[in-house]
Amino acid sequence: MIDFATGLRPAPCAPDYVLVGHVTRDLVPDGFVPGGTVTYAGLTARALGRRVGVVTSAGPDLTLPEVLPGLCLQVTVAETTSTFENVYHDGHRQQWIRAVASPLSVAQIPESWRNTDIIHLAPLTGEFGPELVLALTGPSFLGVTPQGWLRRWDSSGRVRRAPWDNPEDVLAAVSAVVLSEEDVEYDWDTLRRWSQLTPLLVVTVGQQGCIVFESGRGWRVPAFPAVERDATGAGDVFAAAFFVGVQQGRAPIDAARYANCVASFSVEASGTSGIPTPERVAERLSAHRLVVQRA
Repeated sequence: MIDFATGLRPAPCAPDYVLVGHVTRDLVPDGFVPGGTVTYAGLTARALGRRVGVVTSAGPDLTLPEVLPGLCLQVTVAETTSTFENVYHDGHRQQWIRAVASPLSVAQIPESWRNTDIIHLAPLTGEFGPELVLALTGPSFLGVTPQGWLRRWDSSGRVRRAPWDNPEDVLAAVSAVVLSEEDVEYDWDTLRRWSQLTPLLVVTVGQQGCIVFESGRGWRVPAFPAVERDATGAGDVFAAAFFVGVQQGRAPIDAARYANCVASFSVEASGTSGIPTPERVAERLSAHRLVVQRA
């Protein structure tokens, strides 16, 4: 259990995949479900064989060892956990932020965690800014899912798209960026411009799969067949699998195909229950040959 006097889980660990960002409570009609990139990506990385550490902030309204079983936790205790509410009309989502936990900074990342194989920065609620990217120089692979830097919310909590202020330094400093076309409201001119500024930019495009930009050159990697039940968190599952694949030495297009396969399982079940084992991923990979095209 977490000691809420210190915010630490006492068991020692040496993670090789570190996530930084807020775990969330996502409101549903009968209560809430755990969410946030750290939840979906963290449990995916663990399922793929990584030792996962999470740097987050949450309140006593969420029991993190139950939400993130088997993960090492570095927790800043807050009065409440970051809370989201999603309302859907005609297939379109409107989102509200109902509560925000405490800020995060490089000081909350244990020094022994800063020089690990993969660090995944996953802002959601302004819990940290782009300066955290520039403060981290130790990991062999630094990945970012920047959706929290692409949104603002008003006094009612209603979320709207916002421009990413001065992204150039971040894009130049990281190993890879993963985001969805919805994060920028389908502004492909901006996405193509960003792709020129970073080694790897991957844009997920829902049931169509993803587009991988390597030094500005794009390739469309199709999705795997799946019967969609719940797409929540699929982009986070994809990102974790992609980062793991690239860090393990897969070529970017192969890593994207691998990540599409992992994500195809996640949409077939609710919540995090669809995250697959490596064996199931290998079986589906071998069963389907998909054609990659220039984008």
